[in-house]
Amino acid sequence: MMKQTLLLLIVTACGAAATESRPAAETKTETSAGTSTATAPATATVAATATATAAVPLPPRATSAVYQRGYASWYGAVLAGNHTANGEIFDPSKLTAAHRTLKLGTWLEVRRTDNGRYVRVKVNDRGPVSHRFVIDLSSGAARQLGMLRMGVAPVELRIVPAPQK
Repeated sequence: MMKQTLLLLIVTACGAAATESRPAAETKTETSAGTSTATAPATATVAATATATAAVPLPPRATSAVYQRGYASWYGAVLAGNHTANGEIFDPSKLTAAHRTLKLGTWLEVRRTDNGRYVRVKVNDRGPVSHRFVIDLSSGAARQLGMLRMGVAPVELRIVPAPQK
């Protein structure tokens, strides 16, 4: 008769526990006829500990999950030539955006929820001023989303990796 073993390893580090299950190596058992190797892998459960050291959330990383939903507006020629929050000169034809809290230089995929069109933009400025909107897009980005005429569109924001150079 083959015995299966369950290994429970508890790692104590900082306080609160989190568990993770993963396959372990095959187990060897001794029988009256000699040593045999079990064909079913044993499972190891690791309980690791961690505590939150600060209430400040870490900046989000590249992910395909929706980061934020709301309405987008756009700005264009009136601000052309002005410096953005990261020091670049604003060019309305480039695919850029203004966001209140995301780190400058973050890349986003902005998808219109009413028609499915999307554009990738780089956050290089702060805004929008109005709290009715979650993002201000350059006119170039707004054009790709088809929102120039309306001025406003419902959107989802996803953080994405920077494009390869």
